[in-house]
Amino acid sequence: MNDERSTVEPAPAALASVHSAAGDDGVRELFEARGWTDGLPITPPTPQRVAAALEAALLEPGQVLGVETVRGRAITAQKAAINAVMAGSRPRDFAVVAAAVEAMCDPAFLLHGATSSTGGCAVLIIVNGPIRRELGMTGTFNALGGADRASLAIGRAVRLILRNLLGARPGELDRSTLGHPGKLSYCLAEDEEGSPWPSLGTDRGAPGGASTVTVFAAGSPRQIMNEWTTEPEKILDTIAAEMRANLLHYSIWAGNHCLVLPPQLRDRFASAGWSKADIRDYLHRHARVWRGDWERIGKGSVVSDANRNREYAALQSPDELLIVAAGGPAGGFAAVIPPWFGNKSRAVTAGVGFCLEC
Repeated sequence: MNDERSTVEPAPAALASVHSAAGDDGVRELFEARGWTDGLPITPPTPQRVAAALEAALLEPGQVLGVETVRGRAITAQKAAINAVMAGSRPRDFAVVAAAVEAMCDPAFLLHGATSSTGGCAVLIIVNGPIRRELGMTGTFNALGGADRASLAIGRAVRLILRNLLGARPGELDRSTLGHPGKLSYCLAEDEEGSPWPSLGTDRGAPGGASTVTVFAAGSPRQIMNEWTTEPEKILDTIAAEMRANLLHYSIWAGNHCLVLPPQLRDRFASAGWSKADIRDYLHRHARVWRGDWERIGKGSVVSDANRNREYAALQSPDELLIVAAGGPAGGFAAVIPPWFGNKSRAVTAGVGFCLEC
């Protein structure tokens, strides 16, 4: 982000207005008529429910969680809590939602671009630390498919916040050509207890025993499978092939990628003594394409003699790869989650209930 964008003054952070309707059905009809829902049923955000969410997260109603810097829109705790209640979040879930808002409003995330692009990304939320167990987040079976109530509600809450507080509605600010199902809810808890490695939160600077949220402007998961080898290099060759496919078929620009590794493949790496750093280094070296490769996939018009031998890496550096331990115990599967816009949007991590950067 340039200095001009990052210094925009926020709009006034007014408290929410109050509306009334006859019963829960009346509330749902009112909200649907005004475009405040995603089409799914909502929990009416009564003052009592909103106050309970704020109290559980130790936040004041007018406290600003973050500012979308391009248009100077401030997101207050009260308005975020209203949307979290609507999404079905419990009071104790709201601290995670608030941390996700804080992380998304970091200028490095490029929130305005991520929510308005035709590219159709969604905000992937990765949760680490003790808060996962407190909220009943599992990170095992069906980890990317709505594994538990908290994951679904937190992901949906963030989406409703973007919709109602920033105007990210389809056809309005959200100009996605296709989008993907993560735009309803895209939240993943790491299976830290089942992992042989430090967590993503630890990788990104969280102190021991702290809970964090990492946000990433992400494409849809691209599932791979290799059950025919126990050799780490061969498993990673399959993963690298998927990363190269994204460079060819979608975007050639390097940026954060997320690699979700379930137990069966994690065990292969651990048995061979491989660390996260080993995996990152290997994929940084092997997930690369040449500009000339675009000729064979229908993009030859942007290939010239001057650029055909230019190499493009999926990762600018090994540390750009976010490795997350999650998934059910059986099957040689993994998921590569590619970035929306290369390194223009960066993954950002925030503490849950504390300042990670302070």
